[in-house]
Amino acid sequence: MSTVTAKSAAPLDEVMLAMDVVDTLRHRQDLVTRELDGAAREKQLIERLRSVYHQQGIEVPDHILKEGVAALAEARFSYDPPAPGFGKTLARLYVSRKQWGVPFLAIAGMLLVIGFGFFGVWQPLARGQAEQARIELSEGLPAQIDALYQTIFEETKVQQAVAQADALVERGKAFAAEGNRSGAEGIVAQLTELRDLLRQQYTLRVVGDLNGLSGFWRTPANNTDATNFYLVVEALDSNGNPVKLPVLNEETNRTDTVSTWGVRVPPEVYDSVAADKRDDGIIQANVVARKSDGFLEPEYLMPVSGGAVTEWENP
Repeated sequence: MSTVTAKSAAPLDEVMLAMDVVDTLRHRQDLVTRELDGAAREKQLIERLRSVYHQQGIEVPDHILKEGVAALAEARFSYDPPAPGFGKTLARLYVSRKQWGVPFLAIAGMLLVIGFGFFGVWQPLARGQAEQARIELSEGLPAQIDALYQTIFEETKVQQAVAQADALVERGKAFAAEGNRSGAEGIVAQLTELRDLLRQQYTLRVVGDLNGLSGFWRTPANNTDATNFYLVVEALDSNGNPVKLPVLNEETNRTDTVSTWGVRVPPEVYDSVAADKRDDGIIQANVVARKSDGFLEPEYLMPVSGGAVTEWENP
């Protein structure tokens, strides 16, 4: 350090004394307010400051007292906090990072996981499923409808099945074009049922068990003057296994899925079958109808009246 610089710099103890004077003035605001209101009273203030320090056993030179008073007026040793702003906010956040850092990182990590799950997993999956559903509706279901129609067209032996399939295909394609997935799937189910119905093969036979009921008659509740005659029949496939079919009960107007039911027949048919069974206990002419592949309805080999029941009481 040069001699000039050393001479120009104030001794440290004088600087400290000046700061102490300022600090004393700050803690004696009543004195400062009264005495600094007028510059002419500076001398009186210095005298009082000298008295305060003298009572403490400290002798402070006049130039130090003057320096302290001037420093207070200039706010030389005062601290003015920075004005509010973005920089101050960032600084406070940085200083208090130990308090909020861990919770912030935990929340940020959780949000990152949620964001990745939503944007990186769920959204692509949802888009993929939506695209798959769109392709299925615009291409897959129409292709199933066309395939089922082609099968029905090739396997049916009656024009009625083709007509039914044509109507279903038209409705199914319309549902697919409208974006009605459930409607299109319903048409696929109906076409599948129509195809399966064409493929069904079974025989309706009169139940001929000696201990079983082969026929019965009853009086309708709404017409006591009439008598309805029924033959008990069972549907059997080519291996003799029961085949369950939907049958409309004309008395309850309810469709039941059964393999055995009563078919209404004319009285003469009923009497003929009864006589056949009484002859030797065996019904030789026991085939009522046959359902062949490619047909919608069974072919009846004996006259029937067109009604049926699914419930009756054995005598």
